[in-house]
Amino acid sequence: MTETFLRLPAVKKRTGFESSQIYKLIKQGKFPKQIYLGPQSVAWLESEVSDWMKERIRLSRNEEQG
Repeated sequence: MTETFLRLPAVKKRTGFESSQIYKLIKQGKFPKQIYLGPQSVAWLESEVSDWMKERIRLSRNEEQG
């Protein structure tokens, strides 16, 4: 399986969150951690962000049924 890195602008676009919200969720352990690519460069694994989104959808759908 080939992994794809997502930079912050792509993560923001996919989630609809601002940078501060993404980093807050990471700190709380509620969002995938970034991967350090260099001294001032980070990215996220596309698969982890996608899995996180799928889980949010699943939880939301289960709450509607409950």
